[in-house]
Amino acid sequence: MRIEDEIKQPIFRDDFQKAHINLLYTASWLQLRQAVAFKPYGLTLPQFNILRILRGQHPLPATVALLIDRMLDKTSNASRIVDRLEEKKLVTRTVCPANRRAVDIRITVAGLALLARIEQDGVLNASALTQLDASEVQQLSLLLDKVRSGGELSGC
Repeated sequence: MRIEDEIKQPIFRDDFQKAHINLLYTASWLQLRQAVAFKPYGLTLPQFNILRILRGQHPLPATVALLIDRMLDKTSNASRIVDRLEEKKLVTRTVCPANRRAVDIRITVAGLALLARIEQDGVLNASALTQLDASEVQQLSLLLDKVRSGGELSGC
């Protein structure tokens, strides 16, 4: 469905505003789809993201700073997310012997198993991008990279 129909706004200031609104709307739409997909596993999207980062580090530990640096949503509170994952026994947290202020975070066997089950169930294959062909997906990625290369964070 066209963005005009989705948000019931037939006129935009220009094509740049229309594309910007379309990008924001689509990002929100994709996040909602993912939230629904991860709910049966008792995970939020940021929790899933941290588990994937930790699996990539496995068997090495990660720090909260490393998690924040690699997270998709930079506004998420990584420490609080790790707390929730630790309550679920999906990660462990231990004080680093070399630096008592640093905390080592590792994914557990249960965390690895949950990620494997999510992938086996095909949750990640239920992509909204299946309507695009390979060249369109490549073009989309290039365009999104170009949008982000616009510089530092600033006001809209």
